[in-house]
Amino acid sequence: MRGLQAAQSYLGSPVPVLGVPVPKLRAIVAGFRRGHRDIDACDLNRLASRLWERSTFEEKATAISLLDAYSKILDDASCHVLDTWVDEATGWGLCDWLALGPIATIVHREPRRFREILRWTRSRNPWRRRIAVYSTRNFAFAGELERPMQVFERLLYDDEFWVQWAGGTWLRESWKKDRRRIEAFLRDHALGLPAVTITVATERASKGCRAELREKAKARTLEKNLRPNRKSGS
Repeated sequence: MRGLQAAQSYLGSPVPVLGVPVPKLRAIVAGFRRGHRDIDACDLNRLASRLWERSTFEEKATAISLLDAYSKILDDASCHVLDTWVDEATGWGLCDWLALGPIATIVHREPRRFREILRWTRSRNPWRRRIAVYSTRNFAFAGELERPMQVFERLLYDDEFWVQWAGGTWLRESWKKDRRRIEAFLRDHALGLPAVTITVATERASKGCRAELREKAKARTLEKNLRPNRKSGS
């Protein structure tokens, strides 16, 4: 029981965790796909929705994985299903499973849907904002950084820790594709940059670069703290 509670805590999951290993979940989905190669989008959406409505992390994760496994047949109704799941995918475990699976695939395959991702960056739900960052995975891995940079710029100073971590993660991955561009971007936006974003984004940077970014970030924080409070008249 303690192990399951620890797993639930680790995943930041608000739903119960059964402790089924990820390879086992993948094997279940692969087996289903072998036996249902001709399933259509309507039946797939219905099955995945029923699984999502179940109570455990693994059932919800399997629902996501099913849509990802059949990504080539996903339609507008599938996108609507995914959108309804986004606000329910609290905790980084489900959130990232959703973002790195079917959402990242669809957004990269159908760039017109990227406009919706940009709207998500203004959501009040921090998990939706985190998913917006993670949904840029396929663009970043392909070295197509124009769209990811638009998301990063909108969420770079987000107040939520898990969004800050997401930004750092995908800036780091983008760094692997274009170090000069990402380093210049971080230098240009260093003032007030969250510490966790700097730490994660600059894993491949020199110590001097990391130190410079941290000093610039602190300068903005110090400036805010020393700024006179006009409301109090001080």
